[in-house]
Amino acid sequence: MVVIMKPGFSKEQLDHAIQEMERCGVNVMISRGAETTILGAEGNAQSIDVEKMQSLPGVERVMRVSEPYKKANRKYHPDDTVVEIAPGVKVGGKRLLVAAGPCSVESEEQITAIARSAKDTGAQALRGGAFKPRTSPYAFQGMGYTGLDLLEKARMATGLPVVTEIMNTDDVDYFAEHVDVIQVGARNMQNFDLLKRLGRLTKPILLKRGLSSTIEEWLMSAEYILAGGNPNVILCERGIRTFETFTRNTLDLSAVLAVKRQSHLPVMVDPSHASGQAWMVERMALAAITAGADGLIIEVHNDPIHALCDGQQSITPEQFRTLMEKAARVAECVGREV
Repeated sequence: MVVIMKPGFSKEQLDHAIQEMERCGVNVMISRGAETTILGAEGNAQSIDVEKMQSLPGVERVMRVSEPYKKANRKYHPDDTVVEIAPGVKVGGKRLLVAAGPCSVESEEQITAIARSAKDTGAQALRGGAFKPRTSPYAFQGMGYTGLDLLEKARMATGLPVVTEIMNTDDVDYFAEHVDVIQVGARNMQNFDLLKRLGRLTKPILLKRGLSSTIEEWLMSAEYILAGGNPNVILCERGIRTFETFTRNTLDLSAVLAVKRQSHLPVMVDPSHASGQAWMVERMALAAITAGADGLIIEVHNDPIHALCDGQQSITPEQFRTLMEKAARVAECVGREV
């Protein structure tokens, strides 16, 4: 249930409304937007008398909410959330965030060179995998902590904040200290122990959609992090599993529109993992911008043919430059900028 206060309500009227809700056994979330203040009921709100609440001075409207996610719900939080991942670098505002880099960190020379090139081209963040969840146990699993160290060196060389994936709860404290944005991959979207642990941080979390997850399941995973006290959640659509085999996954751009309608959280798109094919990445990235995405995460590699991981979906620095030039023009058409 949400209680929407009238413009110009008094403190006494607000306190009275909160007391009436708490008397029915619920906790009350207060969301103060630019134009609207909303009281959200956490817990079983069935005992709250809607007509009585609507008659209180200062109350404009009362609505029952059917969705199970509360803190991620736009009805509870009407204004868009903007997440700052580094000083002056934000996700969710007018400017789109573009994170670029290789699927996996392979060497100091490789990651630093790509980071410098990406920054020169306009990327605002560096993505790179140190721990890699792979379908095959024989595939390259990443460099682990050594890879994290190399990402830190690339950050020192370029100033780009680092986005990288975490695999388990044992690494949370280390990631919190050494990483700017902690990515939860598609395979861990419903690792609830990990989500709960990340909820106790204030570090930004990039939550990728699971391969076969519904939008509600995705938002419920975000709810775990938000319920733990961490408001800095960024969603990422990266393609879902369908019957189609031509592409690696099927990029669900309708999910961007749906989530932006249902939730206040910023949404990024990963066209690299979604398509699995480098020649598709540019067009899918441009389509994501027109669909309302708040940012892109692009795999860029200086030698895709010899990449240790996912070279077939990685674009070159030269192709990334072309993509960014086109992205700037498309973003302008929809009132955004890169």
